[in-house]
Amino acid sequence: MSLLTSLARLRALQEGRAQPVATVRHCHLADRPMMFIPLKLSGEAAAPLAAMLGTDRERPRLLVVTQPRNRDLRFAWAAELAGVLLPYLEGFLADTETVERKNSDPYERTLDAPQLLVPNPAGVAFTRLLGRSTRFRRADGPYPVPESVPLLGRWLTYLAERAAYPGSSLLLSATEELGRHWASGQSSLEDANLAALLGWITTGPGDDAEDPLIWPPAGPATDPGFDAEVLAPAIESESPERITEALRTQLEPTWRLMWQAADLLAGLEEGPSAAQRWEQDRGSFSAMAAHIAEGAPPQARRDGAVTAAAKLARMERAQAAYDVQRAYDDPLVMAEYRLTGEAFAGEVVETDPGNTEGEGRSRKLRPLVVVKTDDPVRLAPGTSLGTPQRRAQGAELVSAGEGLVTLKITKGMGRGKTAAPGAVPEVGERVCYTSLTDDFQGSPNLPDSEATPWTHGGPPQEYVPDDEDAQEEWS
Repeated sequence: MSLLTSLARLRALQEGRAQPVATVRHCHLADRPMMFIPLKLSGEAAAPLAAMLGTDRERPRLLVVTQPRNRDLRFAWAAELAGVLLPYLEGFLADTETVERKNSDPYERTLDAPQLLVPNPAGVAFTRLLGRSTRFRRADGPYPVPESVPLLGRWLTYLAERAAYPGSSLLLSATEELGRHWASGQSSLEDANLAALLGWITTGPGDDAEDPLIWPPAGPATDPGFDAEVLAPAIESESPERITEALRTQLEPTWRLMWQAADLLAGLEEGPSAAQRWEQDRGSFSAMAAHIAEGAPPQARRDGAVTAAAKLARMERAQAAYDVQRAYDDPLVMAEYRLTGEAFAGEVVETDPGNTEGEGRSRKLRPLVVVKTDDPVRLAPGTSLGTPQRRAQGAELVSAGEGLVTLKITKGMGRGKTAAPGAVPEVGERVCYTSLTDDFQGSPNLPDSEATPWTHGGPPQEYVPDDEDAQEEWS
């Protein structure tokens, strides 16, 4: 936890209200998100019990497994779920645009993409397990399932994997996104309670926020008291109506909270970089749809060494880019880096727009800027710098001391012999510079899968799904 977030939590505790830790929204919020609130059977890893979902807050869809230990009924429930989710996902595939790529073939990308909202990180984990338990199932052979079930499993697996990708908005956890934008006066563990967290943000914490009779857990686990006193007798009665009504009482309060969370997030202006990350989501979604359309097999249980290394490298670069983009979009996030000395803000007190380096043809324009700042600057001379005010500009730290920082501008000035108008900050202008830049290391030079060294298991065998893939103790 950062210093500013810790201070915000202390202030929230003192004032009884959550404190903002962001000035803009750092995720994309779709016009028509799909709310998905799953419940699972207590003591089971991925045995579905019920789900409430839909895109219309006034018309939620409730799906219930009336006898959750019955395997056939569980997969019939999965087929029902597929009947709701698959049309929603596939509805985005019709409208596309052609994207040109440098040194590569153009490709088709959807104009929009689906977005699932679940209450908490546990909902994301359950989505992943549900995808794993269904994507290897078959419509023929022993224990056949409807054809839509394995397709649903592939999409759920994809969405859960994408949720782990920094900055992605295809599958969002409500408590995580709220926690990125507000700091409550409770612990991070308590923030996983959607009712309690929303209480801090809206009206302040109340005694009823953690009362499971008023605000049942947001899933996927149910309250033990409800399990023992309500659910177990309902299941023993074998009355579908009684079971359905019992589960409705557990899901409807969370349904209202989910839309309240979406409204709070929608009330924040979207950060400029969120649109760029949503473009990446749309490209990833389009690639997954094409992968399925081409008849490729479902995702393997485990990645090979090279595939895993490449995936890890992509996620590390995505995390670095996400950190930079959030800081450039949001002064409150940038303030964290100002405290650590990785960024500084101040007033321009002197400039030399015509400064050059080198002689003859090697002479280069390198304007100098002197900034007066009260921030601690813990950067060495020669450090590359960027600025939120001029995102295409690059600079280099020359010297820092006694509240004055001298830097030279190295790029983003235009192609002329003099700097383009506005490229060099003017005296009196308030500026911010940081060592956070998007000049990341390129992709690692990994071998082909066929050249995987023996130290990492050697070349992997070609993946061919078989019946054993579908065998899970909890499915």
